[in-house]
Amino acid sequence: MNREVIYAAAAGFVGLVLIVLVIVRRRPRKLNATVLTERWLALQKNCSNKNTWPQAILEADKLLDDTLKRLRYRGKTTGERLVAAQHKLTDNESVWFGHKLRNRIQDNDLKKISKQDTLEALSGFRQALKDLGALRDKPAAQTDDATKETPS
Repeated sequence: MNREVIYAAAAGFVGLVLIVLVIVRRRPRKLNATVLTERWLALQKNCSNKNTWPQAILEADKLLDDTLKRLRYRGKTTGERLVAAQHKLTDNESVWFGHKLRNRIQDNDLKKISKQDTLEALSGFRQALKDLGALRDKPAAQTDDATKETPS
């Protein structure tokens, strides 16, 4: 066989493999909604005491960021990934409110969190996770309405 034909075939094969790898890499991964729902329920335990509300917000933001990464939204930061996912989110304002609140908590710029702010942030995170398919509806016996799942 002619060397040029062999090189052309090899180059074509390598190119085909690279294209397949790029397509597979960009395809979103499947989410394990059961595990993510369990993580959400675990972080809700921090809502029973106002001293742990900041921890609940930090964990909710982390859960959302993990979900965005798993779905392969591009960006170096959570904020960049939120921008990339904004077309999928039905309540962008509450999600951004929660993320900015998380940043203020992380930077120690916030001494006290109000119940209303905590409710809005967690509600935004929960809706975003539902929009992305990370949370699944629980059986009726376990369903928490907005007042039960948030701080008292």
